[in-house]
Amino acid sequence: MGTINRRIAIRLALLAAVASMAPASRSEAASAARIDADVEATLREFFHHVRGSRGLVERSAAVLVLPSVIKAGMGIGGEYGEGALLTRGRTLEYYNTVSASIGFQLGAQARSVIIVFMTEEALAGFRRVHGWKVGVDGSVALISVGVGGSIDTSRIVSPIVGFIFDGKGLMYNLTLEGSKITRIAR
Repeated sequence: MGTINRRIAIRLALLAAVASMAPASRSEAASAARIDADVEATLREFFHHVRGSRGLVERSAAVLVLPSVIKAGMGIGGEYGEGALLTRGRTLEYYNTVSASIGFQLGAQARSVIIVFMTEEALAGFRRVHGWKVGVDGSVALISVGVGGSIDTSRIVSPIVGFIFDGKGLMYNLTLEGSKITRIAR
């Protein structure tokens, strides 16, 4: 087998492995109760580590919480995660996120994604589309944390804002562009 064919075979095998991260059937997917528990824990962690975040979420129309988005790749990569859309602390619907990428990447990581819909119009636009694509159907302004681990909510003017973090805190220089977010049944 030539070098190019070997590389293609490795990439296809990796792509198959990444694709296998997505639940194959409903029985393998997280239950509504499991998603709700993970969402609650993720929000608690977010509120604890980012001062001002609780007030931001309380003033929003809704918040989408994806507690564990797994990203893996080796040249070709992908990511998958499930979560819930909440308003006033109550789950409205469940969603998943899926994306694929090509380029320099090696390894795997888990991260949490929180998307805050600041206006009813932004929320309605999100809920109206089946398979909402970040950067196509709507833009998400990623927020960075200021000095002392806080956010200045008075400076947030975007209708949709997002946060990406891992167990160590908010992550920088990341994007949600190209991620597809789709409503799922639970």
